[in-house]
Amino acid sequence: MNRFAHRGLLTFCLLAIGIGQALAHSADEHAGHDMTAKKASPETAQVKFADVALVDQNGKSVSLEKDLVGNKIVVMGFIYTSCTTVCPVVSSIMGKVQKQLGHRVGTEVQLVSISIDPQRDDPERLNDYARTFQKGPGWSWLTGSPQSVNATLKGLGAYSGDFKNHSPLILVGDGNSRFWTRYYGFTDPVELARAVEKISGERNAHAKHTAVAMEHQP
Repeated sequence: MNRFAHRGLLTFCLLAIGIGQALAHSADEHAGHDMTAKKASPETAQVKFADVALVDQNGKSVSLEKDLVGNKIVVMGFIYTSCTTVCPVVSSIMGKVQKQLGHRVGTEVQLVSISIDPQRDDPERLNDYARTFQKGPGWSWLTGSPQSVNATLKGLGAYSGDFKNHSPLILVGDGNSRFWTRYYGFTDPVELARAVEKISGERNAHAKHTAVAMEHQP
């Protein structure tokens, strides 16, 4: 065997070993993750906000519905900081949504990421994690007691008995409505930004219609 063939075989063997180790880690650490969920599948569903206290990445106690959702347009994801496969992708997608929407995030639009591993993800850990993805205001990262987080996740239809056994999921909705859209899989940030724009357009149209109706009242 000449040296070039030997070098090629060695490279192939090292690559095969590396892939095998990566797959083994993924299977062990994230056995429940659906790693084939590449394309988003939107579905309309009703959400309910649990009346519980959560804690943001700054250690501040907040109500998800009253303090963050309110009457805003919301993009919401579900992650845990020790996840090394699906969750960073979901957080990166939301980071790109933040970039696309610009200054509207923090005014008209609110981003929310909820940890599904509240026993390990305290505010300090979330704050460190958030720095990788968040570029600007208007994005809250939430944790809390296991009871509060579980009640929140159940109301949003995002609860899994084993936090490692969860599918990629992002919610988009209008704070004035109980009906939101769930996007399962890895969603194109452009699609999420368009969903936000659609809600914004519907709001503006409704406001104009209301104003015109009031002008014509006797």
